[in-house]
Amino acid sequence: MPRDTVTAPLITARDLTVRFGDTTVLHDVDLQVNAGEIVTLVGPNGSGKSTLIAAILGGVRPSRGRVERAAKLRIGYVPQRLVLDPTLPMTVARFLSLPRRASAARVNAALAQAGVPDIAGRQMADLSGGQFQRALLARAILEEPQLLILDEATAGLDQPGAAAFYRRIEDVRRETGCGVLMVSHDLHVVMSASDRVICLNGHVCCEGTPEVVANAPDYRRLFGEGTRGTPPGCRQRDRPSGRCARHR
Repeated sequence: MPRDTVTAPLITARDLTVRFGDTTVLHDVDLQVNAGEIVTLVGPNGSGKSTLIAAILGGVRPSRGRVERAAKLRIGYVPQRLVLDPTLPMTVARFLSLPRRASAARVNAALAQAGVPDIAGRQMADLSGGQFQRALLARAILEEPQLLILDEATAGLDQPGAAAFYRRIEDVRRETGCGVLMVSHDLHVVMSASDRVICLNGHVCCEGTPEVVANAPDYRRLFGEGTRGTPPGCRQRDRPSGRCARHR
């Protein structure tokens, strides 16, 4: 996969507000994702995380504000879940060739990058939950994304499976230079896999490095005083400083 040099932000949301009827789901949200960084959205159920992703992808029209994308930005998307008819015979290789045909070489390369090099001939219905999500990741990789977006991609996986999936995302970022924007509920695991964390609850409560957010009053109010971010033993990396803001 080529490493494209993008100097401007890959994606920027400015004063983004989304309303459904009389209900305001998001208001005044600012967000930016740069090439080569992993940004994670966290927040309680109903905080607007998936709506924000949908707005970024163009599936939801903002009521106010705007989303700016880098020119000709290629996005790979891994959904929270994808329901396939279990009676429909479909190999992984065939699944990865829909809707556009992909060569066997490209399919095998994407599966290897997703960490499941030996499942091309398996039936989609026979995959474990972790293998299924890796197949979805391989499909996103086939887009040669400059930005990889994952919406609760580890939902249904146990903690070791989720941790392994996030390590694979880090590998993809390192190998390709893509930016990553992901939604997660796996608070402890995601803290060790992120460069920057944005805590959302209808608006941006706080943001910054995992260490900054884990100690932010708003974050701890939402997730409990016992939530302290990365547990002992998780790998730490040098990260730029972050910022935290009180409720707007």
